[in-house]
Amino acid sequence: MLIQEMTQDECGAALGQTDFGRLACVRGPQPYIVPIYFSFDGKHLYGVTTPGQKIEWMRSNPLVCLEIDERTSHYQWTSVIVFGRYEELPEAPGYEDARTHALEVLQKRETWWQTACVATERREQRPPIFYRIHIVQMTGHRALPDALEAAADADEAATVDPSA
Repeated sequence: MLIQEMTQDECGAALGQTDFGRLACVRGPQPYIVPIYFSFDGKHLYGVTTPGQKIEWMRSNPLVCLEIDERTSHYQWTSVIVFGRYEELPEAPGYEDARTHALEVLQKRETWWQTACVATERREQRPPIFYRIHIVQMTGHRALPDALEAAADADEAATVDPSA
């Protein structure tokens, strides 16, 4: 396997091609990680959610980390880590433009609203919270099969019975 470091542009392209990742936040000595849907505008990550542990923790410590990955095979994968800072976008004076932009970016993703607007098990209505993550740093790695691994994958694919 050949592992390569990704450029900032490659990391950004990977973020732009996905809408799902794992968000990590910390309160005190305890880390917390949760899957999220997001949209990327080339500069920030945008999300919408409802009140809960993730929001409480990000309000108390806005430093967050997001991970995305794509795994094609054992020898071929991509992983990007984003270090950033959480910012809530409330319905308040001074945030109108940011909320409008967040909505425009989020609407590019099908079913962008579901995680914030679908009823919970208890059927309680909770107000949606719009937020963005200011990207401070991005790193990424990609793995590609070396010549032997690529040949082994090709041999295995050739021996698979298509009628099975």
